Amino acid sequence: MRKQQWFAMTQVSLLPSPRLEFCPATLPAAVYADAEWYGREMATVFAQNWICVGRLEDFGRGMMRRVQVGAADVIVCRAAEGDVSAYHNTCRHRGSELCREAVQPLGKLIRCPYHAFAYASDSGRLVATGHAVPTADFDRAAHGLLPVAWRVWAGFLFLNTGEAPRDLVADVDLDVLAHWPMQGLVTGHVWRTEIACNWKVFWENYSECLHCPGIHLELCDLVPIYRQGIMAASEAVGWAGEVPSGNLKLGAESWTADGAACGPVFAGLTEAERAAGYQFVTFWPTAYVVAHVDHVRSVRIVPLGPLRTALVVEWYFSPETMAQPGFDAAAVAEFAKIVLRQDGEAAEMNQRGMLSPAYRGGTLMPEEYEIHRFQQWLLQEMEVAR
Repeated sequence: MRKQQWFAMTQVSLLPSPRLEFCPATLPAAVYADAEWYGREMATVFAQNWICVGRLEDFGRGMMRRVQVGAADVIVCRAAEGDVSAYHNTCRHRGSELCREAVQPLGKLIRCPYHAFAYASDSGRLVATGHAVPTADFDRAAHGLLPVAWRVWAGFLFLNTGEAPRDLVADVDLDVLAHWPMQGLVTGHVWRTEIACNWKVFWENYSECLHCPGIHLELCDLVPIYRQGIMAASEAVGWAGEVPSGNLKLGAESWTADGAACGPVFAGLTEAERAAGYQFVTFWPTAYVVAHVDHVRSVRIVPLGPLRTALVVEWYFSPETMAQPGFDAAAVAEFAKIVLRQDGEAAEMNQRGMLSPAYRGGTLMPEEYEIHRFQQWLLQEMEVAR
């Protein structure tokens, strides 16, 4: 579920409640299981939006790595000097894959293993055609690798397979983590898991907290507002505009088992950022990032099919924290894993129920305003891309 942040709002005297003023219908049940609908999502939502594929510095220099961007198999190339390029993993001759392994060494050329067509790794330009001898009508310039747009935000690498990529956008200003040392963080722990649900089911679970009191006992202890089934005080019925000074329980600093920081608190944070305890940044449809006072976490949502989704979760720390005697990044990650396992089980339970032939759709509650926004965004993305 998404946990709303308040520190950026403390200067506002009165905030509007985000609660819905009506109870809209959900998306039809079929869109959570239908293979044709899923295929349309891959061709529109995931093909036209920026997809997070991890931290740039985790892409080894002098290597090329295969990543999945919706339905597209993409090669990310990192030159020895650090330069980045990305291409669809398909040869322009007859379509063979170019990179066969998950990670392979990268030289000056990317050579097709089928017929030895070779391309410049920095530009995608066709350099050689192997044993083939083209006739005069063959235009080498028109047969280079198909590029994929890329950009870096806060040390994260995003790819976009659209022909005219739009700006990268999140649910908050992209400068919201300016006080965190994002570029200097290193990956301390990685956890991959698969859940038996449609990718949208996980996002919708993330977008509400009505389930929190019954599903997340540990989290509700750390973040008391969640005990009320809401993500923030403004969701309460009759809210009068009061803004809390912090989100975590008294004495807690971070999302750890005991609430204590796992290492030195990031020096650049303001008092309000420290008091808030966390900052969420959401990038539909691909990932969300959670910045704490002592570490940062990202969760990537990777569709594997209409009824299967992978989560790739990574925890990032300062080198100073990692160098502490006896520091155990996996132990720090365990609290968030508890929450994510609970979310995964809830999403699977929801998916199984929606497969009932009796269920054709549901109704959103006023607290589920973020799900409504997500569903409207999804429909608009699919319509615009037609």
